[in-house]
Amino acid sequence: MSSNTHIKCLIIGSGPAGYTAAIYASRADLKPVVYTGLTPGGQLTETTEVDNFPGYPKGITGPELMEDLKAQAERFGTEVRFGMATKADLKSNPKRIWIDDTTEITADTVIVSTGASAKWLGLENENRLRMNAGGVSACAVCDGFFFRGQDVAIVGAGDTAAEEATYLSKLCKKVYMIVRKGEMRASKAMQYRVQNTANIEILWHSETQDILGKDGVEGVVVKNSQTGELRTLDVTGFFVAIGHKPNTDIFKGQLDMDDQGYLLVTPGSTKTNIEGVFAVGDCADKTYRQAVTAAGSGCMGALDAERYLAANGIH
Repeated sequence: MSSNTHIKCLIIGSGPAGYTAAIYASRADLKPVVYTGLTPGGQLTETTEVDNFPGYPKGITGPELMEDLKAQAERFGTEVRFGMATKADLKSNPKRIWIDDTTEITADTVIVSTGASAKWLGLENENRLRMNAGGVSACAVCDGFFFRGQDVAIVGAGDTAAEEATYLSKLCKKVYMIVRKGEMRASKAMQYRVQNTANIEILWHSETQDILGKDGVEGVVVKNSQTGELRTLDVTGFFVAIGHKPNTDIFKGQLDMDDQGYLLVTPGSTKTNIEGVFAVGDCADKTYRQAVTAAGSGCMGALDAERYLAANGIH
């Protein structure tokens, strides 16, 4: 191993949760170190306009917002390092984390803010239009506003897809819901709500074949799996709601998590099942998944870490 460094407060991940935790931890003189992961700034760095984060009345781009949060954390003394946690031994005391398989870190407290990654269909044009802000999104609550009065499509059949379709129906003229099977996985209540919303049209037994458009979404080609019929939907927005995967694999067998991999915390706190380890942001939140809620939980994580250190006489 190339080096061994001891840290009072180690923050794994650099999204809104990680950087907010760093701001609070550094102001409490915990001398936090943030390891950014492979995507410094997290999911927001793939977003263009962010209009719903408090304090930015004219909006801001995702990358700019994350640079602001990073600069604020660094202003108070946070050390930000590029690197990815690849292995963890959280049951030892102090905790042991390996960065990029080569550098071993020990820490008195660990704040896990590794986030979650949206699942995508894997279409070439989906990726191109997503990366170029061309109208492909995995968050209707984040981006639905930009499609007010327009026709959009959403793919998915679970509660999240149903909720987002309902949300979009209040903003958009028409919402096509693309469902792969002849039934939905969503709860009966959510199915009823979708099926009784006049401007939502459910396309059963349907799969997305392609997304059309050069600089933005201009249409979606859908195939009916029973008849083989191809249909082009005249839409300007395409939302993918087939789930998220929390980035928590390295903590399996140590931190309690649900069957999807989301970390479980004591209600009303960020405490995990291991003392001195706290989980914040999207890796522990499958309900809200917003930048502002992630930032709020990051604040909580830092306060929980500060109190843990004080209670254990670690200065």
